[in-house]
Amino acid sequence: MEMHQVRYFLALCEELNFTRAAARCNVAQPSLTRAVKKLEEELGGPLFRRERNLTHLTDLGRLMKPHLESIYTSSQAARSQADDFRGLKRAPLKLGVMCTIGPARLISFFDRLNKDAPNVELSLHESPGEGLVEEMMQGELDIALVGLPEYPERFDARPLFTERYVIAFYKGHRFEAMNAVPLKQLDKEDYLDRTNCEYLDHFDALGIPMPCDVNIRYESEREDWIQAMILAKIGCSVMPESLPVLPGILTRVLIEPDLARDISLVTVAGRRFSPAVKTFVHLAERYDWETAM
Repeated sequence: MEMHQVRYFLALCEELNFTRAAARCNVAQPSLTRAVKKLEEELGGPLFRRERNLTHLTDLGRLMKPHLESIYTSSQAARSQADDFRGLKRAPLKLGVMCTIGPARLISFFDRLNKDAPNVELSLHESPGEGLVEEMMQGELDIALVGLPEYPERFDARPLFTERYVIAFYKGHRFEAMNAVPLKQLDKEDYLDRTNCEYLDHFDALGIPMPCDVNIRYESEREDWIQAMILAKIGCSVMPESLPVLPGILTRVLIEPDLARDISLVTVAGRRFSPAVKTFVHLAERYDWETAM
């Protein structure tokens, strides 16, 4: 069964006249007649009964009509969506964002994306970095913003911006008197463990042993609870500098060693870009991330 046969059939259902139906479909009448006859052969019986100048649907024709109407409507809808997708009239984009990336650094970029490509339908999914890499491999995400020290060979990582790690603490903590905090100063400190944080991975990638042994008082994958515990004066915590900070939390840059991460736009090498992905990559590569904060 071919779509033009379905279209000719539906036109004939409305016109009940082969000549008018052919004119409506902009084809010669013999072409329309042959197409309908072939459709009848495929469906196993006559769809129309011709009595002199009158044409009527047979019982089989009436039975098939709603099914063929549904097929034709679905086909037209699929074609329309495909046209919209190619022209960015409707362009879904599944974006993964590592859960430790604060949204503040991304606000102005998303504002630019909305202005330059308002028809991109963005679906944002948060997860730890390794989870996003796996979802990218499985095709569940189109693109991702990730800050890992290294990626699998199949991945292309386009660095966008760099952010330092800081130590976050409550007012009155001894770190408040320091301009920056050497990492060894965390030794024996009461500490709040952000379980999704990847900063220890950077030590592993650099081959640097952790220079301190902290006293873990609390751990959570939720950034808001970690920050609430800081304000409760239970401990301090290492975090990226652009994470949102609850009022009252103080931070100092970590030094000795200086530790930072690159936030990269990650895609799977060799995977064909959709129009939405092309637009996102184009804007991200040309955006001034250094002035985004």
